[in-house]
Amino acid sequence: MKLMIASDIHGSSFYCRLMLDAYRREQADRLLLLGDILYHGPRNDLPREYNPKDVIDMLNPLKNEILCVCGNCDTEVDQMVLEFPILAEYCLLELNGKTIFAAHGHHYNPQNLPPLKPGDILLNGHTHIPANQNMGTYTYMNPGSTAIPKAGSAHGYMIYDGTFTWKDMAGNILTV
Repeated sequence: MKLMIASDIHGSSFYCRLMLDAYRREQADRLLLLGDILYHGPRNDLPREYNPKDVIDMLNPLKNEILCVCGNCDTEVDQMVLEFPILAEYCLLELNGKTIFAAHGHHYNPQNLPPLKPGDILLNGHTHIPANQNMGTYTYMNPGSTAIPKAGSAHGYMIYDGTFTWKDMAGNILTV
């Protein structure tokens, strides 16, 4: 299975379009969204081409290909317009014998760990900063942000096809 992982679209139709172009180019089987889909949040500037209605129109046709967890900016009213589940606190994936605990990161994160076994992967968004860190008993990963990257990082996403690769929106491999 080839999985594309993205987070923190924050209502940007511009970056959602680029993300979906990358999804098609990558020919991934599923798109895992780590939350903060429609609203930009009070601490962020408006992202480029902020238009949540366009984001809704772009994502809903892919409803059968999207896995999603709830971000701190996602609400029940967002669920009323999105045709795929967005309110789950976390998603557990078993890939090649590894358990991936995917959550947005505002509840479960390296400072507040979920139940993890040695070798598991904690996958978060939320910080808008890409990460790939060996934390001793588990690995912490973050794709960064699609729309509002921070700490000088690129607008990006991750691909899982047996290994994890971080990429910018043009598909260039990033070092994390």
